[in-house]
Amino acid sequence: MHGNDDSAPLAPPRYDLLVVGSANADLVVGVDRRPGPGETVLGSDLVVHPGGKGANQAVAAARLGARTALLARVGDDAHGRLLRASQQEAGVDTGGVLVGGAPTGVALITVDPSGDNSIVVSPGANARLTPEDIRAAGPLLASARVVSVQLEIPLDTVAETARALGSGARLVLNPSPPAPLPDEVLAACDPLVVNEHEARSILGEGAGRTPESWARGLTALGPRSVVITLGSEGALVCDTRGGAPVRVPSPRVDAVDTTGAGDAFTAALAWRLGLGEELEQAAAFAVRVGAAAVTRQGAQASFPTIEQVAAL
Repeated sequence: MHGNDDSAPLAPPRYDLLVVGSANADLVVGVDRRPGPGETVLGSDLVVHPGGKGANQAVAAARLGARTALLARVGDDAHGRLLRASQQEAGVDTGGVLVGGAPTGVALITVDPSGDNSIVVSPGANARLTPEDIRAAGPLLASARVVSVQLEIPLDTVAETARALGSGARLVLNPSPPAPLPDEVLAACDPLVVNEHEARSILGEGAGRTPESWARGLTALGPRSVVITLGSEGALVCDTRGGAPVRVPSPRVDAVDTTGAGDAFTAALAWRLGLGEELEQAAAFAVRVGAAAVTRQGAQASFPTIEQVAAL
């Protein structure tokens, strides 16, 4: 079942950002410390939030004011209804959200007192978002300036998304969770957005010790540009079309919960690139969005408006 009827307008709207990716229900428990192997710890009451990297990015962009659409798959269940409602409340076009095939994906999240989190994901319906779904959504892809993808959906679907980009569209990829990427996907990335863990995972033993060395290693793999997020230190950007890696500092904030901050950063970056900003300029805005997001609890609930970013 499709999220809307099959009649498409003759002139599809231009979206600033189309997010192709996952939609999960985040089941969150606070813990004094995360358990070790074989250990049980008691936690807080369970809280259910709308999440998933794709859904998070779509909400983050829409809340900032971007014209945003989401292409994803959820189950025909309460978690799926929660996710679609959260997208619509944020102003995301959910016409591309497909329903059925498996239960809605779930992320099991523990958050410690410092705000750090550990996550286990059950993909559910996300694993049933297929290359055929991407091909069927051709008009939606053709109407987006920027398409953002992650790896909580099948890699074949990510590759089909890279192939299906509209003329002049830009692909932003956050390879999370990390997985080997086909050359055709890497070559389409503009940028490839990674954190420290993802950079080291992709590069392996020869990663080097500095973000600058990671950037050099990642650009050698073929993406058109690379952005490395550095948490409280901001980000590092590297455009393979010329120029050395550049550090982009972050404003200092008191972190409460880092859940979803990377998604907020990537969404903001993708939106601003679609508006025509240079990579460094877009990243400078995105680090402010990410910093604002860590000052509040939750993923989507923490994403700032443009006014809140300006007030930082």
